[in-house]
Amino acid sequence: MTVATLVPRALYEEVAEALRQRIYSRELPPGSWIDEVRLAEHYGISRTPLREALKVLAAEGLVTMKVRRGAYVTEVSETDLNEVFHLLGLLEADAAADAARLATPAQLAELEALHAELEAAEGNEAFFAVNVRFHARLQSIAGNRRREAMVGDLRRLMQLVRISSLHKSGRIAESRQEHRDIMDALRRRDPEAARARMQAHVRHGRDAAA
Repeated sequence: MTVATLVPRALYEEVAEALRQRIYSRELPPGSWIDEVRLAEHYGISRTPLREALKVLAAEGLVTMKVRRGAYVTEVSETDLNEVFHLLGLLEADAAADAARLATPAQLAELEALHAELEAAEGNEAFFAVNVRFHARLQSIAGNRRREAMVGDLRRLMQLVRISSLHKSGRIAESRQEHRDIMDALRRRDPEAARARMQAHVRHGRDAAA
């Protein structure tokens, strides 16, 4: 009984991840219709796990379900961006303040190691991948699971616009400096400085995505 229930769950999660990566890479661009029949044939599956995967992506905000029209890759409007970055700024800044207070020496060393990877990362994609890991680890260290889940959902939605922001001239260098400032506040165990610097970091990310 246990095995029978785990197999379809694993399948739709694998399909969701495959579609998620196709959305992030723009193989399925914003606003495009998702052809369920073609995708089911491509992956060699029935439409049932595909539809379950689409529900997962819809819950994350990456897919929009339209009545009698099917599923579409979500288009992010200026209003959407403003709302996402506003919430992200509040939540990430709050987590940075908590991490400054709560991080153990070992946890701070983990963030230092990730920060070193950020400094060494070459190319936009490599920098982005390490950046995701840095922010995710900071969230887990801060210790609020509900906040961590909310930030995860917001960051997944942000990935729909990450390419344009990463390619803005000088943004990688700016982001590196902002991370240095955040790490400085964390090392000094200064919650309010960590909060302010993280908010500034998110705000500048919004400016770059404009």
